[in-house]
Amino acid sequence: MTQAKHGDTVRIHYTGRLTDGTQFDSSDGRAPLEFQVGSGQIIKGLDAQVEGMSVGESATITIPANEAYGPHRPEAVQAVPRDRIPPEVDISVGARLQATGGDGQPLQLTVVSVDNAEITVDANHPLAGKDLVFDVELLEVL
Repeated sequence: MTQAKHGDTVRIHYTGRLTDGTQFDSSDGRAPLEFQVGSGQIIKGLDAQVEGMSVGESATITIPANEAYGPHRPEAVQAVPRDRIPPEVDISVGARLQATGGDGQPLQLTVVSVDNAEITVDANHPLAGKDLVFDVELLEVL
């Protein structure tokens, strides 16, 4: 059987869960995920585990946070005065906002709390600080 190796383009089906069983993503009902092994196109821990899998093989893989979306960085959570947010912007808890960072790059933010004076936003990836579990099936090596 063909094994995936560094530099190969592969297609996988996957389901991603948190360690408590909560599903956060899946390729079910969608085209398989296609990526080049070792290219950094997907999270490091999943990429490393797919390398060496054989076509048709399935595996359940637990990926520690530092090999997924990294640790939760407290410094990425900041309060913003409410009057700095345009009134038409949805600032309900859980809303996703886009801002421009100090380096001019777009920055994705999640609203984590709101009061009359300020909103608190989190620039961490929503899965930062979480260990992830993936059920993966290697469908093909192209």
